[in-house]
Amino acid sequence: MSAHIPDAFQDLVTTTTFPTLVTVMPDGQPQGSIVWFSYDGRHILVNTARGRQKDKNMRARPQVTLVFVDPQNPYRFLEVRGQVAEITEEGALEHINQLSERYTGKKDFYQDMPERRGQEVRVIFKIEPLRVVPH
Repeated sequence: MSAHIPDAFQDLVTTTTFPTLVTVMPDGQPQGSIVWFSYDGRHILVNTARGRQKDKNMRARPQVTLVFVDPQNPYRFLEVRGQVAEITEEGALEHINQLSERYTGKKDFYQDMPERRGQEVRVIFKIEPLRVVPH
């Protein structure tokens, strides 16, 4: 059953913050990455390229944690423990371009990067919050 993000912390998932995504490596070690994300009101959507470490980790071990830190007050943060509910390539290029516009102000910033164009397959991971811990 999905956990609810408290109203007092909604700003951390609806504004442009830079959460840390923590996945689990094959040997059990945690692996953290700063990520761009979006929130659809129920799931946190993270976009990555097929074959990256976080992609491999989430496919093999779908339990993840995201930590959202308030950029104005680092002692106010939200820990979201969840599970990958869906993995899809459908719409992933459009999604990364939406994230690019949100985070950089450039709509096709990602798509226009010559070192990435045609070299990656983008993937969206839909993460269902199972436990939400506000701090």
